[in-house]
Amino acid sequence: MSGDVHVRFCERPGVRFPRATHLRVHWRTREQAERVRQAGQERLARCQWEVHPSKTQIVYGQDANRRASYPETSVEFVSFTFGPRRARDRRGAYCVSVSPAVSRAAAKRIRQAMRRSWRLPRRTDQALTDLAHRCNPVIRGWIGYFGRYHKSALYPVFQHLNLTLGWWAMRKYQRFKGHRRRAEQWLGRIARRQPTLFAHWQLLGVRPPAG
Repeated sequence: MSGDVHVRFCERPGVRFPRATHLRVHWRTREQAERVRQAGQERLARCQWEVHPSKTQIVYGQDANRRASYPETSVEFVSFTFGPRRARDRRGAYCVSVSPAVSRAAAKRIRQAMRRSWRLPRRTDQALTDLAHRCNPVIRGWIGYFGRYHKSALYPVFQHLNLTLGWWAMRKYQRFKGHRRRAEQWLGRIARRQPTLFAHWQLLGVRPPAG
């Protein structure tokens, strides 16, 4: 986006318009948002560009101070979903604020990457420590990026990884064949003894149950 577009938009009082390929515009009223969107569409059209029809949304920032109802209260941006979530204020009291967490689409992509790239149930020629050595660099990267905000939103992804490790154990060890719960409990006992073996086991509430 050219510099003069950035300046033209920022000249509108009360509107914060950052320079980026993907943009979030903050407004005070719906009317202001409609004007900004219209101005953006017109300016981009003069540059022979256009806004993405399905990704351009007006979203209400619902929180403890803004409690009105609105059809859209969340938006996806750089693989995060920004929306109303329970949080603590500066005094430690719980409240509702607009904050990011890993998006459903990003969580789905992570699970697909685990399945397609790692193929853990087929790695029966490797030990559990070998799998951990293979997976941990990528797991740490996901935690480092998506875990910065509302880390608990990642828990279902890593619980799915624990299930996959259980399937691996069922295929590797004859004594666990057809006994998923036994395999998961075995994995849980290892997690209790070696909580740092897998990077995601260090997150509270993500270790497999020991039974």
